[in-house]
Amino acid sequence: MIAPRAGDVIIRVGMAGLCGTDYRIWTGDRPVGYPRVLGHEFVGTVAEAGIAVKRVRVGDRVAVEPNYSCGACPLCREGNRNLCLSRTAVGIDVDGCFAESVRVPERCCWPAPAGVPDDDLLITEPLAVVVRAVARGAVVRGESAAVVGAGSLGLLALQVLRGRGARVLVVSRTARRFALARELGAEATHAVADAPLEATARTFSGREGVDVVIETAGTAEAVAHALALVRPGGRVVLTGLPHEPTPVAFFSVVRREVTLTGSMIYQDEFPEAMRLVAAGTVRTRPLVTHRFALDAIGEAFAAHERADSIKVAVKVS
Repeated sequence: MIAPRAGDVIIRVGMAGLCGTDYRIWTGDRPVGYPRVLGHEFVGTVAEAGIAVKRVRVGDRVAVEPNYSCGACPLCREGNRNLCLSRTAVGIDVDGCFAESVRVPERCCWPAPAGVPDDDLLITEPLAVVVRAVARGAVVRGESAAVVGAGSLGLLALQVLRGRGARVLVVSRTARRFALARELGAEATHAVADAPLEATARTFSGREGVDVVIETAGTAEAVAHALALVRPGGRVVLTGLPHEPTPVAFFSVVRREVTLTGSMIYQDEFPEAMRLVAAGTVRTRPLVTHRFALDAIGEAFAAHERADSIKVAVKVS
């Protein structure tokens, strides 16, 4: 039985989400220090609190930020804790949430809005990722935007952009999630192989390309697609982490004065992410395609690879 340390809390896990990082660790593509309990997207209830814990109390329902920085390095001190080189990731560096309970620092806990079910808050962590990305893209009402990738991050980014008043084009390799994208607010969708991206972006935006692109697919080709969609003077925000070499036509970037911005996880975006869910601006439940009990975790991992899977949920308590 785990016990809280001075500044830690024990969270009784309610629901957990399974993502691509979890799957890569499970398959062995991303080795970690074994043995390791996986899982980092979750909501739950504070079951125990260590001495010196002040932000939360036993019984509080919380969404958990599964990355915590060292707090002492120059990056942390200047406010860039998401870039901390000594950052600890729950479910990767320490045991995670595919368990009945998990220990985390109290600073990782963000109080859940009253009346918003765990089912809706399950995807707070990836939603916080795209809330930051859209903010870094400085999106304003009336702009045209494209989202590259129609996975969970892409479908969340679509909704955050719509909440900002942007018109959104969703671009993906296949059309299988386009009906859902349109249901969630996309004004247009485009499968990469159907027509040149540049022409599609011009038609959609009514000018030389879209104002801003949020890339969520995390592949080398997705970066190229983002650059094809954006107009001269536009912005591209990269959230994916390609694991292969990524060729970039920098002549085009310079010639068109395209702003390329990286966006790494989040800093203080969890409250805004939950506010968007509570307000109904972002609908997360349609993205949860499969649900399993904790004792069926093997089936949950298998479901992640199914073509009809977007987000797999694990019900713990």
